[in-house]
Amino acid sequence: MSVGVSTSAPVSPTSGTSMSMPAFSLVDYVVFVLLLVLSLAIGLYHACRGWGRHTVGELLMANRKMGCLPVALSLLATFQSAVAILGVPSEIYRFGTQYWFLGCCYFLGLLIPAHIFIPVFYRLHLTSAYEYLELRFNKTVRVCGTVTFIFQMVIYMGVVLYAPSLALNAVTGFDLWLSVLALGIVCTIYTALGGLKAVIWTDVFQTVVMFLGQLAVITVGSAKVGGLGRVWAVASQHGRISGFELNPDPFVRHTFWTLAIGGVFMMLSLYGVNQAQVQRYLSSRTEKAAMLSCYAVFPFQQVSLCVGSLIGLVMFTYYQEYPMSIQQAQAAPDQFVLYFVMDILKGLPGLPGLFIACLFSGSLSTISSAFNSLATVTMEDLIRPWFPEFSEARAIMLSRGLAFGYGLLCLGMAYISSQMGPVLQAAISIFGMVGGPLLGLFCLGMFFPCANPPGAIVGLLSGLVMAFWIGIGSIVTSMGSSMPPSSTNGSNFSLPTNLTVATATTLMPLTTVSKPTGLRRFYSLSYLWYSAHNSTTVIVVGLIVSLLTGRMRGRSLNPATIYPVLPKLLALLPLSWQKRLHCRSYGQDHLVDTGVFPEKPRNGVLGDSRDKEPMALDDTAYQGSSSTCILQETSL
Repeated sequence: MSVGVSTSAPVSPTSGTSMSMPAFSLVDYVVFVLLLVLSLAIGLYHACRGWGRHTVGELLMANRKMGCLPVALSLLATFQSAVAILGVPSEIYRFGTQYWFLGCCYFLGLLIPAHIFIPVFYRLHLTSAYEYLELRFNKTVRVCGTVTFIFQMVIYMGVVLYAPSLALNAVTGFDLWLSVLALGIVCTIYTALGGLKAVIWTDVFQTVVMFLGQLAVITVGSAKVGGLGRVWAVASQHGRISGFELNPDPFVRHTFWTLAIGGVFMMLSLYGVNQAQVQRYLSSRTEKAAMLSCYAVFPFQQVSLCVGSLIGLVMFTYYQEYPMSIQQAQAAPDQFVLYFVMDILKGLPGLPGLFIACLFSGSLSTISSAFNSLATVTMEDLIRPWFPEFSEARAIMLSRGLAFGYGLLCLGMAYISSQMGPVLQAAISIFGMVGGPLLGLFCLGMFFPCANPPGAIVGLLSGLVMAFWIGIGSIVTSMGSSMPPSSTNGSNFSLPTNLTVATATTLMPLTTVSKPTGLRRFYSLSYLWYSAHNSTTVIVVGLIVSLLTGRMRGRSLNPATIYPVLPKLLALLPLSWQKRLHCRSYGQDHLVDTGVFPEKPRNGVLGDSRDKEPMALDDTAYQGSSSTCILQETSL
């Protein structure tokens, strides 16, 4: 999840390597190669199964027949990345367990997508999340959303592939470009040939490997320091077990409110509207299965957060007894976990290889999701609308070609990342800056019937400008600072992302101990509030522009694209209160008047003027297809 780790950039591939550093054994290499071979085998199995009978729907959506558990594990694997595996323990080691309270945001962060976003998307029978934007607004808004997402993911792919390989090379001497090429090629092959089904089932396998690798580190590490009881006691003695920090200041990096409330918006940008996650929901065989998969992620996320936090505490206790070498102390915090693993697992052939397999499982699952989602939105949003006459066979070839193309682009972006130096920080931040505005765009359309296309476009652009202003300002401010890093509760700069949020937070430099003023104060906004701030900007600006440009008058409004927030809230009140507030009259008649819900059909004709009885405000209001539910707004 969002790792609140702000660290310096990794050292160069040679600067962290020492002759005394234990090398990989043959068994370790075998374990690592097995990960790649089995991942490739799973993908090729699904590619060869039914070869020649594949359809575009099978490649992009797994024929919408996936079960609850594999979808849930795939959602979790997409959420985890190699940098998350490295970053969470580093955060706990350096700053204590305050970050652990992030788990409080998981419940609402998954409950809201399960009951709001999934029903709307699933009942519209979408393939790309950005199809929703065309149904709700118009084609221009859809293209704007799609292009924004592609820009976000292309920048991100090379970084998430290169950064873990660089850290691994610096610590273990593991060949940098060999690991980059191996991951990129294997991931490209099974994603392009096997499609979404291959991605989901390899995610399941890689999730198991990730947990096994982390559990091995906890088991061996805690045994070497006297057990988990002593780990907790030592951490408490040194002030690493944090209590509830109830400071409401949004400029403090981590407080309970920042983690629990700001984290909800970050979760919504990830699990609510991100194409990589939405595509998995829509691949479920039923809407109920999609909702259950979202619920099933909750316990897995909590376990994942606990495992990462425990590694950080075990690492802290271990280095209280066995102090770091000078080389380790000078390394980037991203590399702390790798040094720790090589320290405690040396002499145990196969276990270092298992952890490296765990690390690269995180990269494989995240990158394959990126390839698949990019191929999907490119095909569905940018090609099919303009070339609808494509035959099924040509569409399949093009879909696979797109996945291959994005795989090659990922390798190219990894090389560019290696040449960026400090600019690498800006490249990572760009990914995090886009999540909030996209969340705001979807919320604007779903919750506000008066929002129109000009409002959506101007709102999205305003949100992106605000996000880049704060994000780049924070980077420039923090890079220009030469003060020493802050203490445990100090405010430092990190960025969230939309997909595997950890990636955007681990390579950022710390800010100064001194309290900033003026714009510097504004730039020190906690990264966990970024999604909330930027999405709110989109909504506010979008509503203002919509009101100034005539709202939805004269434009068609698809009722299935609106979630009726007010009627749902009023329905929770006691019946006597509903009668006093005339909830039925407002909640139903108003929505019929404004075009959010159609009038009850008579003789199969939607909105027949002879029958003005409104439809009941239940789930059936969403069941109409997008082609039959287009109404003209009459009174907004």
